[in-house]
Amino acid sequence: MEIKAGQAEAFLRGYAKKPDAAIRAVLLYGSDDGLVAERGKALALSICPELNDPFRVVDIGGDALKQDPARLADEFQSMSLMGGRRVVRVRPAGEECLAAVEALFEAPAGDALIILEAGNLAPAGLRKAVTNSEAGAAIGCYPDTEDALGSLVERVLGEFGLRADADTQEYLVDNLGGDRALSRSELEKLALYKGPAGEGASPEARTITIEDAMAVIGDTAAIGLDDVVDRTFDGDYLGMDRALDRVIGEGVRAPQIVRAVQRHADMLHRLGAAGSNIEGVYARIFPRPHFSRRATIMRQARAWPDTRMADALGLILEADMHCKTTGFPDEAIARRLCLRLAQAARGLQRKRA
Repeated sequence: MEIKAGQAEAFLRGYAKKPDAAIRAVLLYGSDDGLVAERGKALALSICPELNDPFRVVDIGGDALKQDPARLADEFQSMSLMGGRRVVRVRPAGEECLAAVEALFEAPAGDALIILEAGNLAPAGLRKAVTNSEAGAAIGCYPDTEDALGSLVERVLGEFGLRADADTQEYLVDNLGGDRALSRSELEKLALYKGPAGEGASPEARTITIEDAMAVIGDTAAIGLDDVVDRTFDGDYLGMDRALDRVIGEGVRAPQIVRAVQRHADMLHRLGAAGSNIEGVYARIFPRPHFSRRATIMRQARAWPDTRMADALGLILEADMHCKTTGFPDEAIARRLCLRLAQAARGLQRKRA
């Protein structure tokens, strides 16, 4: 079955309270790696509260299932030596897992939960197999909407006994990005800056002000990634290299760079397709780009024709797949992607000259 975006959180909360043994596999897919990972961890914890338990938790790479498709069904039917239901996490998962998942759904009874953590998937192959099975659930994981970010702010701060006033809530929603893992990390950093509020704390001690938020949220990895994508799509080789060196040095992972490039390309594609309504479409973009980037984004949207943007999106999807399946160094894949896109941008500039 397919779990719609608006029903995903309710489904996950319900599963955490009462896991449904009829569901053999949950497929988490989409462009938000952080959300995929967060939901995968939450599902795993609903089965086993200690994810380091070697008897109840198994991690498998998708490439291993390509070589041994029967393994997933075997793991599903295996029992823990120490008792308790088992969980099998397949990450990264991709189309190479299709035969293994089909065998899983045909297997006799077992009680392990299989969690498949994937990136973007076409509505066919693996995604179709899970969606069409009564024993499977497929959940799309995409960058947070404004409402979802607001809920995330309340939930994460609430874990520390804190809350944000109205102005702070608005500021946080405007300045957090669409990547769930980065947003959660920034909110946890903010909560630690404020200090957890114990039971009986005053309303003032429990409330995060906009001054608190501005002191912590702002100069984040997302800003560095903005610099990477802006310089890439401007064809600025030197600036792009420096921006990549900076974000990688700050600990940003290569798949996050690829995702940032993909989000930027998707935005330019939407703006370019808007024609004369480009201003109206830009006004509705969420998460809202920083005002200082507006001129750059609009210039790039007008510079990249649909055909070249389609080529760019193809390169991005290829890089995303290579990060998950080839075993090549992720950093090299991300750098090569940015270089190829910057070369394409230079080519467009020469044509206009």
